[in-house]
Amino acid sequence: MMQPHERVIGAWTVRSRKDRTMVKRTSFEGDACPIARSLEAIGDWWSLLIIREALFGLRRFGEFQSKLGMAKNILSARLRALVDHGILTTAPASDGSAYQEYVLTEKGRGTFPILVALRQWSEEFDDRPSEIATILVDRAKGRPVKKLELRAEDGRLLSPADTMLKPRPAPRRRSAG
Repeated sequence: MMQPHERVIGAWTVRSRKDRTMVKRTSFEGDACPIARSLEAIGDWWSLLIIREALFGLRRFGEFQSKLGMAKNILSARLRALVDHGILTTAPASDGSAYQEYVLTEKGRGTFPILVALRQWSEEFDDRPSEIATILVDRAKGRPVKKLELRAEDGRLLSPADTMLKPRPAPRRRSAG
């Protein structure tokens, strides 16, 4: 007999509309794979959308909530996680009010190429690209941004077939003396 079709949505396994059972989310915090470790910090769609809006200049809880239409409890949890992972930091409001603002850290600003890569992938492979409302342009020239490319140290364009994984060298031990 065939098993019921299952889809994993967030932390829910859905067998049918009537049967929703909770599953434990796997933590990738100590995983040896850097992609899995990255997903631990920024791997859910709300976190990436919060980071996107922070890159565009949003800083306050209410701004994120209004722009993204997120439930306040979910937004609060995601902001806290992004702060805990060092993607965002909190700072007193720049206008001197009693509010706090969420500011991207260097680590948070380092996600910019990731978001650009996701955007460019969607622009290339989306089933309905005409529905994408914006294009990413160079602010100084107003021209579209060139597609990201992965290049070797010598400048050659690389494809997946041109790359491989190898063990990281062990750290060198300092000699006594």
